[in-house]
Amino acid sequence: MLREILFPLLLCLAAFVGFDILQGQLDTARDERDAAQYEANGLREAARISGEMLAARDEIDRARTQELNHARTEIDTLRLDVADGRQRLRVKATCSATTPDATGAGGLADADTAELATDARPDYFTLRDQLALSRQMILGLQDYVRQVCLR
Repeated sequence: MLREILFPLLLCLAAFVGFDILQGQLDTARDERDAAQYEANGLREAARISGEMLAARDEIDRARTQELNHARTEIDTLRLDVADGRQRLRVKATCSATTPDATGAGGLADADTAELATDARPDYFTLRDQLALSRQMILGLQDYVRQVCLR
């Protein structure tokens, strides 16, 4: 009779311990699942933000490159116009009055507008091109800091 009572009691105790162990494993699995879902959501959000930042960077680059190309086209047009004589590169200058020399002839030899020397023109256009490039690089970096880094 003791066997008839003890066996079901031990069976119930073993089932209870087994279910308790399984419940602990289930809780651990749920915690691990929740942590993995949280991490996956964080990674998705990081990927979304990275995508937006790359898109913003690409848009800044596209806009600044377009503006640089426009400025270079204007510089090339001016270079061709100067070379063909359609425009002149004028220099803002003032000439001081000359004092009469020993012969008594005084005054300016030429009253025409001052112009950039022919051999200095390539340097002028190189400087304009470098200025346009530097300007777009600086503006692009400022846009990048404002739109991407400070975000």
